[in-house]
Amino acid sequence: MNESITSFVPSFDSDSVTDLRRRLAHTRLPDEETVEDWSQGIPLSYLRELVDRWADDYDMSGVPNTLKSWPNFLTSINEISLHFIHLRSSHSAAQPLLLTHGWPGSVLEFRHVIDRLTEPTAFGGTPEQAFHVVIPSLPGYGFSGKPRTTGVGVEQIAALWTTLMERLGYLQFIAHGGDWGALVTQALALQRTSACRAIHITLPIIAPDPETMNALLPEEQRALESFEFYQTWDSGYSKQQSTRPQTLGYGLADSPAGQLAWIAEKYAQWTDCVRNGIRHPENAISRDELLDTAMIYWMTNSAASSARLYWESFTSPSLEPIDLPTGISQFPVEIFRTSQRWAEKRFSQLVYFNNAIASGGHFAALETPEQWLREIQQWHSALKTQGCLA
Repeated sequence: MNESITSFVPSFDSDSVTDLRRRLAHTRLPDEETVEDWSQGIPLSYLRELVDRWADDYDMSGVPNTLKSWPNFLTSINEISLHFIHLRSSHSAAQPLLLTHGWPGSVLEFRHVIDRLTEPTAFGGTPEQAFHVVIPSLPGYGFSGKPRTTGVGVEQIAALWTTLMERLGYLQFIAHGGDWGALVTQALALQRTSACRAIHITLPIIAPDPETMNALLPEEQRALESFEFYQTWDSGYSKQQSTRPQTLGYGLADSPAGQLAWIAEKYAQWTDCVRNGIRHPENAISRDELLDTAMIYWMTNSAASSARLYWESFTSPSLEPIDLPTGISQFPVEIFRTSQRWAEKRFSQLVYFNNAIASGGHFAALETPEQWLREIQQWHSALKTQGCLA
């Protein structure tokens, strides 16, 4: 291993845990909403349940203990300390796979698939399905360092990832990402000097094709309706984080209940969690998985630093053509969706496309890990079948 890489044992300071419990015990809540759904945000009754669970019954050591299930490391690149999980497969022909999370997520988005990716034969798979897995925490997120200068957007993060993979000795690799991870992964594909040989994304950044607007396919009409809903009702968080992340950070860094509400509302909105007309995030993920996410952001004081990525990159996403072999898996409750013909306008080597997945949303690897894993395997198989990998 490169000498600039050091082993890392995740942990939370006991004094910070004590302070968290104190703050939770003294939470001041607002009056309740005037509707009976989530249209004004997270309902008071549910947030109170989450706060009570976090304060009284939640395992405050759960996050570091879960992370310790895999090897964790630190390295510094361009004066930014990067935390990452790196687990090599026992199978000699395993393919290096770089996984990138988004907001409001963390490396724990992949908690249910890491072992399945690296040791598929232990779960009924074959050696040909094995991967060496690398999962970095984005700069400003979790246990990674916080950039102290401007300019750390998705292109710069993609360059950091390329250097990281080189340090790990991977001369060629493939990459997957969702949310910000999808934008970083697409940026990797645009770097001509990158060792990345193929990408897979669940959130393709694509402009609608003007030539099709008079004869839209049903999935294209739904995509436009989804985007309109996002712009009208679901994008307030992004407007704040992309314009005034520092102002937002003061409140979220001071109130764990506020940080929890800011995160939990997005899991309710973006997961496949509506059952019988009732929206509830725990229809998609467990309560403690939701609290684990809030715990990482709170204990690492990442509210402002994670939001700054929006300030750096949200308002001007790249739409440059991508000619690297690409796979796209679209889960039914993803924020933005596309048709295959729209996707082919940007991705000239679209080797795999699936928009007929039965369930799952924005946090697919966490919500529906088995389906997400099948998508990765099918994309990887398509790459090999079509001769895209050496």
